[in-house]
Amino acid sequence: MSERKKLKFKSSLRVKVLIGLIVVLLIALMFPKGESIESEIPVGSIWIHDDLIAPFSFPILKDPDIYKAEVKAAAESVYPVFVRQDDESERSLDSLQSYNAFLLKMIDSVMATDTLQDFNPTFLSSSSFNTFKHLRRQEKNLIANRQVNFKRIFSILKNAISDLYVNGIVNEDSSQVGRDSIAIRTGNVDKISNLSSLLAVYDAQIQLSDEISAMNFDNELKQALIEYGSHFIFPNIIFSRKLTDEEVDQAKSNVSKYSGIVNENERIIAKHDRVTNEDKLKIDSYRLAKGEEVGGGGSLLQFLGKFLHIAFLITLLTIYLFLFRKKIFFDNQKILLISINFLFIAFITFLINHITVNAPVQFLIFIPVASMLLTIIFDSRVGFYCTVIIVLIAGAIRGNDYTFTAMNLFAGALSVYTVRDIKNRSQIFRSFLFILIGYLVTIFAFGLERFASIENILIESAFAGSNALISPVLTYGLLIFFERFFKITTDLTLLELSNFDRPLLKELARRAPGTFNHSMTMGTLAEAAAESILANPLLARVGAYYHDIGKTITPQNFVENQLNNQNIHENLTPEESVSLIVKHVREGIALAEENNLPREIIDFIPMHHGTTTISYFYDKAKKMYGEEKVNVEDYKYPGPKPNTKETAIVMLADSCESAVRSIEDADPVKVENMIEKIIQSRVEDNQLDNSPITFSDLNKIKEAFIGILVGQHHRRIRYPQQDEMEKGTDETNGDK
Repeated sequence: MSERKKLKFKSSLRVKVLIGLIVVLLIALMFPKGESIESEIPVGSIWIHDDLIAPFSFPILKDPDIYKAEVKAAAESVYPVFVRQDDESERSLDSLQSYNAFLLKMIDSVMATDTLQDFNPTFLSSSSFNTFKHLRRQEKNLIANRQVNFKRIFSILKNAISDLYVNGIVNEDSSQVGRDSIAIRTGNVDKISNLSSLLAVYDAQIQLSDEISAMNFDNELKQALIEYGSHFIFPNIIFSRKLTDEEVDQAKSNVSKYSGIVNENERIIAKHDRVTNEDKLKIDSYRLAKGEEVGGGGSLLQFLGKFLHIAFLITLLTIYLFLFRKKIFFDNQKILLISINFLFIAFITFLINHITVNAPVQFLIFIPVASMLLTIIFDSRVGFYCTVIIVLIAGAIRGNDYTFTAMNLFAGALSVYTVRDIKNRSQIFRSFLFILIGYLVTIFAFGLERFASIENILIESAFAGSNALISPVLTYGLLIFFERFFKITTDLTLLELSNFDRPLLKELARRAPGTFNHSMTMGTLAEAAAESILANPLLARVGAYYHDIGKTITPQNFVENQLNNQNIHENLTPEESVSLIVKHVREGIALAEENNLPREIIDFIPMHHGTTTISYFYDKAKKMYGEEKVNVEDYKYPGPKPNTKETAIVMLADSCESAVRSIEDADPVKVENMIEKIIQSRVEDNQLDNSPITFSDLNKIKEAFIGILVGQHHRRIRYPQQDEMEKGTDETNGDK
């Protein structure tokens, strides 16, 4: 995008209108539903309107805290659902029987080869397997009782396991379930059972072990049977998370949101009655019912009302900017910055409205952040005016909450005043105390007014303290973002640039000490003059510091830096000298851009000369070539002329300081006459036509300059032997 197009976009009225429409539309969309549009009525306040009569019947909503407690109790009353799977026990017993036959076959095979290399038991240890093999060998040696022992042993084991499944084996223990009883579902029927009557898998294995231990077998066989049988115990009562959640959801949905009903033509609240909790529930329920009664056409009209509501608030700010802050009004980039702050607060308010917790989270809407940001970026008047509009918008989104609006207006206004004359970034953090005071005072006032409990006041104060603590930190972080992204020059930026340790100023002091001293004196003049005409003193001072940084490149071209009294221009033609002199402007702009100086500071470099004539070399050229052969335009600076009060002040300060410094035997009359002549010449040369400087301003600037320059050039008493000291001789009074 070309520079011309950028400037056109920056000041385009269409872009301005588009930004405004988008902001109004987005904020209107953040408004709550229709039932919350009317003003909030706090408990304990007096109903000052006429008797509120129900135009139709509607249910009364329960208190949110009571409803949440009932929902929670309903969810906790649900028993965990377990499904009985009897086929699981049958599979377990069938598996045991099949494995019995397999085990006998495997033992016979091993006995034939007398080796275990073909057997790799998955769960049976070698010792247990050897026990069974030994028993099998004894059994085969007793031909009359062949297989009798194993059949009896396996039958006993099967019966023992089968008995475990009678009551049931669950796959969760009581510590995991968290309840003493559970619901066991068989088909579509639930049976509530105590967990103590059921066995977990581990408990079932312990019981099997106890039963086998009580049998009349040798210890080796008992251990083998316990190890063998434990692997066929599986749960047949399985916990179902899905079914449990369904039961919980059903229990929650069965809890009614309503505690009663208000019939048509019934009085909701009478005039001058104090609003109780029950009254507020009826009023809120009426709003909700009224919102639901509105049809599609009503919703459209309601949105139009929201749109117009925000539009007239934004219009008030627009009129203020147009009448009193035209530089902001005609800069779409600054309009966008303000809009982002408005949308930020509106969006935070919108989110807070959707947080359903029993806590005063509305104090986490950081309105002081926007107040401080806009004050630091622009000024305190813009910051305060924007704060008023922001709190009105946020209060509207909160349901026309007057208490919220008043609290944040007071806290936001205090935060504006704390950064009104900010001198460094750390000063932002002193705002913490004032924001906290603002909130605490209003919380206490409204708390007493509505008979709030001490506990509620303390809780609100704690949340307000969090706001006061977070707001300065958030302001600090967002300020850096806005400065970089929008290329905004704040007073904090200017303060940092005024530090003499900045690379450009250090280099200027080292390479061009004369120019550096001249710039420092100019800074003092410009700051005093700017204060006298209500311009920006800091901007004027910093602009004066950097106005001649181009002289750093070739300092020897300028007389204030020629310490050896050898002027290089004596050996140059006038046009060559002018070329060298003018070049410092271009070099200064390049240096400034290379070091990322703000545009507001860069403007001082060409504007402090404007399109003035370099009179010394112009007169020299006329003497050398004749006036008719010299074009005055060739001996002028390229401009542009100053277009702000600050750049105009620096132009006058530059000329006056240089001229007064050249006066020999300066006295107040000479200094005043010189300043008067310089200012008059700049006016007659039309150099101040583009700046908003008035003649009244010029008189104040002249007085400020005279006060400082006369003080710097007052007559001084010569000391004894000063002539000898100046000559460097040792003669004092002839004694030597």
